[in-house]
Amino acid sequence: MVKINIKIHVALRENILWIGLQILWPFFEKVVFNQLNDFLTANCCLDPFQSGFRANHSTETALIKVLNDIRLNSDSGKTSVLVLLDLSAAFDTIDHSILLRQLEHGVGLSGRVINWLKSYLQERTFFVALGNYTSALAPLTSGVPQGSILGPLLFNLYMLPLGQIIKNTQVSYHSYADDTQLYLALSPTDKDPLGSLCDCLDQINSWLSQNFLQLNKEKTEVILFGRKDGKDKMATLFRAKGFEVRTKVRNLGVIIDSDLNFDKHIRAVTRTSFYHLKNIAKLRNLMSQSDLEKLVHAFISSRLDYCNGLFTGLPKKTIKQLQLVQNAAARVLTKTRKREHITPILKSLHWLPVYFRIHFKVLQLVFKALHGMGPTYISDMFTFYIPLRPLRPQKSQVLCIPYTRTKQGEAAFSYYAVQIWNKLPDHVKNAPTIANFKTQLKTTLFSMAFSCF
Repeated sequence: MVKINIKIHVALRENILWIGLQILWPFFEKVVFNQLNDFLTANCCLDPFQSGFRANHSTETALIKVLNDIRLNSDSGKTSVLVLLDLSAAFDTIDHSILLRQLEHGVGLSGRVINWLKSYLQERTFFVALGNYTSALAPLTSGVPQGSILGPLLFNLYMLPLGQIIKNTQVSYHSYADDTQLYLALSPTDKDPLGSLCDCLDQINSWLSQNFLQLNKEKTEVILFGRKDGKDKMATLFRAKGFEVRTKVRNLGVIIDSDLNFDKHIRAVTRTSFYHLKNIAKLRNLMSQSDLEKLVHAFISSRLDYCNGLFTGLPKKTIKQLQLVQNAAARVLTKTRKREHITPILKSLHWLPVYFRIHFKVLQLVFKALHGMGPTYISDMFTFYIPLRPLRPQKSQVLCIPYTRTKQGEAAFSYYAVQIWNKLPDHVKNAPTIANFKTQLKTTLFSMAFSCF
């Protein structure tokens, strides 16, 4: 009996220790992640044009950078090509031995750190379960742990050499996790306009094959931007090389067309939003007001706000389509009829109209960039204006307005954002914190939007 009790106590203790380890393990991973991330940031080890899984980086900032460069290329009369690359099962095919060599020799980790990461990655096993049947355990020699805190960061470090390869070919790029965008300004007068791009793609394919990665050719797309005659000439060259040129592509959740007018994306957003609004309207009598408002924000407002920092310079008739969605959402939430004027309803809900929501997003990104809370590729777009001979009191936080020649240049984020930033009151621009800035900015934009009511 004593032996049995001892065995039970030992088993219970082991179970308790195992359960405790399972509970505390995410905290251990978070500690390692924070220390490793601080080391990488301090030593500038991370790729500046990798926006996936990084603080203050997002799909929106990545797209803003790429489309800003493309608009400026169009402003200078050049044709731009954008190539969207997609990797097949990239997170699952990361080779552990290659990753550890990259961490040790490429990043500079050593000693206990590299030993801990070796124990973290190696000697993992997996099995396949189907109903009541399970396979035998098999060693897991590739892939980063799914759902882990360290997994995305380790993936970014594994992909570091790819960024250097693209830089060496003089092709611009931007990555978000395993989605990589290549873009280049082309001119018909170039002797071999596609030479550097083809060389870049060849080197990318070579590196991927050596590192157990593979391009998903079905999801690799090409699109051209610029004047129509320039796009037609370049499209002919691309087709001769075996590339299929598209007039629209889906890039990080945004439908981008070759004219950069976002008509197709906005139509898709409005169509999906009205579909969800019809379903929400059927439920509004069964829900409380607060729950109904959460539902509207989850299914409607989130779609209107997603990547709306890209909508700089769009005509009012385009923005009006999104405004009609917001108006309909406000009527569903407040249960008002179509005949009633919408402006007082939006004001009572404290909702900024879509046009001002775009400005709110753009100005928030500018404030973060100027205060070191945004990606460096956004911060590099702005410079403070410093007059040589200040003859009268200077407005604080004034930014230099870049020179542009066309409407495409004026729609570029680096131009449009500066224009609306310089018009802000000084007390808003000089806000001490981002939270204070948001509060004052919304108050300012709210008074501008509803000044007549």
